[in-house]
Amino acid sequence: MTTPQHVTRAGTCPVAHGSPIDTDGPRVALDSSEFAADPHQAYRKMRHQYGSLVPVDLAVGVPATLVIGYDTARRILYDPEHFPADPGRWQQNVPADCPILPMLESRPNALRSAGQEHARYRRPNIAAIGAVDLHALHDTVEEIALALINTFCGRGSADLIGDYAFPLTFAVLNATLGCPPDIGQRLVGAFAAMFEGTDAGTVNWTLMAALSDLITRKRAEPGDDITSRLLADPAALDDAELINQLLTMYAAGIEPLQNLIVNTLLLMLTDERFAGDILGGALTTRAALDHVLFADPPLANHCVTYPRQPILIDTVWLPADQPVLISISGCNNDPAISAGDYTDNRSHLAWSAGPHACPAQAAAYLIAQDAIDQLLDALPEMRLACPADELSWWPGPFHRAVAAPPVTFPESPPLTIR
Repeated sequence: MTTPQHVTRAGTCPVAHGSPIDTDGPRVALDSSEFAADPHQAYRKMRHQYGSLVPVDLAVGVPATLVIGYDTARRILYDPEHFPADPGRWQQNVPADCPILPMLESRPNALRSAGQEHARYRRPNIAAIGAVDLHALHDTVEEIALALINTFCGRGSADLIGDYAFPLTFAVLNATLGCPPDIGQRLVGAFAAMFEGTDAGTVNWTLMAALSDLITRKRAEPGDDITSRLLADPAALDDAELINQLLTMYAAGIEPLQNLIVNTLLLMLTDERFAGDILGGALTTRAALDHVLFADPPLANHCVTYPRQPILIDTVWLPADQPVLISISGCNNDPAISAGDYTDNRSHLAWSAGPHACPAQAAAYLIAQDAIDQLLDALPEMRLACPADELSWWPGPFHRAVAAPPVTFPESPPLTIR
């Protein structure tokens, strides 16, 4: 069995070494700009060198094991007894200012818990999300999308993220959770800082204060929204638990959904199989979404678990209490299961699998598809304003996110909003 070691680097987080594999070479740095520029080439090199389990650094001095084998990932995701999602014991050796701690630290929510505690949190979330009226949600997305399009349609150019995808996903999520604009604005900067992996202490304080105020307001003025339903649930979650349920929904509902919309739009604007659809082609927006979720998912590496004890997987010993990260992108593109044709194929892991599978798939599909259709219906001659290979991608171990993709289109008059 490989014995876990310890690493200590000047100015970094001293964390128990999580590599299950003896290697003379450096660990793969998932937060590097080189990895962000061409992750698929990196996955191919990993697979050739290591097989299905890869020694990586999530940040400098924060080691983990990355799973890039599809069957291995499903085995882990469907085995919460041996692979619980509770990071409590791992976190004991992680400094409080570690940059990725806000993304991974122990929280009283369904994403970061196991056993009965996980069941206690997951059931109210499923009930609150499942009660969302999808017809009303469609109208909400349409109204927000058209209002945003009117802010830039007259100038003939836009940034797909800053002008459209980010404000849309944030506004839709606020509406669904019943969050008023003043509290929503306080959340914007904190979530951006969380996904950039900076200033963990300030991120947590800002998020907790804003969400606490949301709960106080919804307790006084309940409505037909997710926050009010969580407050009324028989599980009787306390304020700290409620804050963390909302935190999870915001974290999962902004950045990944924003990037799903943008990455799918880029595919439809640049890939001939989909570009023709804008002016009446054969392949649909839903087909493009499924292609992105399979080939290049916006949450590329996540679904973190921490083995309770050393465990043998694929002839490799995984050490106890060290992060095991599922590469959703790497697994989806595993040659053992992928032939490169993703049309009508929804066997991907973009929504995770097993007891931690995403409970908001229907709503996420609807929001992304409606956001894309509204934009392309309004501006059917939209084109990418630069060659696709000149786009830059944000570095980071978790997401697949392009930076400020520019588009152009003929100047258009404002749209009529119902």
